[in-house]
Amino acid sequence: MPRYRPHVAARPSWRCRICGAAWPCSPARLALLGEYREDRIALLVYLGTLLCEATADLAADRDNATPQGLAQRFVGWARAR
Repeated sequence: MPRYRPHVAARPSWRCRICGAAWPCSPARLALLGEYREDRIALLVYLGTLLCEATADLAADRDNATPQGLAQRFVGWARAR
């Protein structure tokens, strides 16, 4: 039986170690929503912390890592709708 492998970020590229997509990839987002289903604020704090770390790691990649783009990538998708 295949074992589940979590979709986690590879630093400093912030790409998924499993699928290679920009992290958080779709499977990571689903897992995070499930893990934090009872505490959306904690999820946003966690993602905000990772956003700060990613901003520092990706500072040299100005074309693909604008502050607005990173904010949407890390936090924007998780806001309550």
